[in-house]
Amino acid sequence: MSARRRVFYGRTLAFVGILLVAANLRTAVAALSPIASRIDADISLSVATLGVLGMLPPVCFAVFGIVAPVFTRRIGLEGLLIVSLLAILFGHLARGLSVSLMGLLLGSALTFAGLGIGNVLLPPLVKKYFPDRVGLLTSLYVTLMALSTLFPALVAVPVANAVGWRTSLGMWMVLALVALVPWTTMLVRHRTRSAPTPVIDEADPVVLGRIWRSSVAWAIAAIFAIAAVNAYSFFAWLPQLLRDTAGMSAAQAGTLLAVYAGMGVPGAFLIPVLAARMKNIGRLVYLGVGFFIAGDLGLLLAPETLTWLWVVFAGLGPLLFPLALVLINLRTRTRTGSVALSGFVQSVGYTIGALGPLLFGLLHSVTGGWTWPLLVLVAMAGVVPVAAAVISRPHMLEDDLNRSR
Repeated sequence: MSARRRVFYGRTLAFVGILLVAANLRTAVAALSPIASRIDADISLSVATLGVLGMLPPVCFAVFGIVAPVFTRRIGLEGLLIVSLLAILFGHLARGLSVSLMGLLLGSALTFAGLGIGNVLLPPLVKKYFPDRVGLLTSLYVTLMALSTLFPALVAVPVANAVGWRTSLGMWMVLALVALVPWTTMLVRHRTRSAPTPVIDEADPVVLGRIWRSSVAWAIAAIFAIAAVNAYSFFAWLPQLLRDTAGMSAAQAGTLLAVYAGMGVPGAFLIPVLAARMKNIGRLVYLGVGFFIAGDLGLLLAPETLTWLWVVFAGLGPLLFPLALVLINLRTRTRTGSVALSGFVQSVGYTIGALGPLLFGLLHSVTGGWTWPLLVLVAMAGVVPVAAAVISRPHMLEDDLNRSR
């Protein structure tokens, strides 16, 4: 095979592989809350337990966002990605076979650990294989991530009603199995070459140490964190909020959760492409904040009137999420910088994001209503414009690191 054909074949496998991984990265997040009442019939789920389950995704994403850049030094981006897909596969299986709360929690933790590693690896993989198409590839994979939150929320209740909640939770392992094919193929091809060229994929420890002093890194992390707080709070609690305030059935609330997730699709497709072309990216940040505030206030002040519209607005707010992901590559010059910034942004962002579902649930338990939880989300969104001012200045992570020497 000629060198040109090898490159084309490798990029094709990487393209398919990146999209398949993206399709896995949110399935477990949106699959549980719509069928929590069905699970509760077999495994008792208290309000505190639901808060923990809602908090698990961002906690695991934060922890493994820190760990992932370290392990790329030993096994590379592709090898670590295969490990993450195996964790996702066996995590889904464990959730589907759960007969106790501990089994459900452990299976969820394993799944979210795999998702957390995959989250960190996708931006540097795009930079590695498609440095000339960063905006387009980010747009495509974030769109699939948005779809991977939409479909589980949409089908969870019907599948649980038809064949049981365990199948509804465990069936997503098939998608992880499919995603393993292109990456294991690439790894086998790489190892069978007679003289492979080594590629260093890890983040430099010096870069990891200095990144904490970068205004660019903190601004992107803040944008990511607010998107995570809102998104995971809604994925954990929106069905119950709608049942309590709008008088909806479980199926209706699950459908609106799918609408909420589906609103991420247009943003995921358009925002990375727009961000790659815009000079003042801060305008996109203000747009996302406006949607968040409109949706939260609508659900607070008029939950029974135009409920679908408030859910749509709230669902458009997380356009900040694909914006933060594409900024990881737009605000770095090297793949080393991209790996380091990806790990930093997602670990810090998900650490803060983990507080969302827990705080939302605790405020609801203490006050007996949804007013204070929604007001806290509105207040937190007010922090983001400060980050927008930093992002609007077109300087790179490496510039900050050089000044901090």
